[in-house]
Amino acid sequence: MAGPTLEFWQQRFESGQTPWDRGAAHPQLLQWLAEGRWQAGEALLVPGCGRGHELLALAAAGITATGLDYAPAAVTLAREALAARGLAGRVEQADVLLWQPDAPVDAVYEQTCLCALHPDHWQRYAAQLRHWIKPGGRLFALFMQARRDSAAQGVVEGPPYHCDINAMRALFPQALWDWPAPPYAAVGHGQGWQELAVVLTRRPD
Repeated sequence: MAGPTLEFWQQRFESGQTPWDRGAAHPQLLQWLAEGRWQAGEALLVPGCGRGHELLALAAAGITATGLDYAPAAVTLAREALAARGLAGRVEQADVLLWQPDAPVDAVYEQTCLCALHPDHWQRYAAQLRHWIKPGGRLFALFMQARRDSAAQGVVEGPPYHCDINAMRALFPQALWDWPAPPYAAVGHGQGWQELAVVLTRRPD
C-alpha cells in the first residue's frame, strides 16, 4: 500500500508526535456548528478523527457522530476523551478504504483523512464517500493546500498531501456532486498551510 502504514500512524499517536493536532476542534467545524449546518438525529461520520476533538464539539452540541481512525491508539484516545466528559459518541478502528456503515449517512466531515492518504488511494476513498453518503447528503470538506517545491519535479510528498482544487474537481466531479461557487474560505493551518472549506452535496445515482 502506497503512503503511510498503520504502524506509522500508531507510532505517532503512541509517542504524541502529532504536530497537526490543534488541541481543539477545527475552527471551521465550530463555524458550521454555529450556522446550524447539522441537526440532532442526523447520522454524521468523521473519518480520521484522531484524538476526537471534533467528536467532542459535536457531542457537546447534541450531535452524536461516529469517528473512524486507522490507528488503535487514536481510537483509544478519542474514546477516553468522550468518556471523561460524559459525552455520547462512537469511535471505530477502521480502514476507510474498506469500512462500510450500517446505512448511508446524512453527512461526512472530511478534514484530515484525504490529505493523509497517498493520492494513489484517492479515487477509492472518493468512491467510499459517495457510497457512505445518502443522495442529497453533504460532504463537509477541508481540502489541505500543502503544495511543496518538489511538486515542480513531479514528486508526491506527504502527509499531508496537497489537495489541489483542480484535482478535487476531478475527484468529486460535478456529475456526481454539486459544488458551490467559488471563492472558498481559506482557513489557516498551524504548520503554515491553508485548508479550503467546501461543502459538496451528493447527487442521486
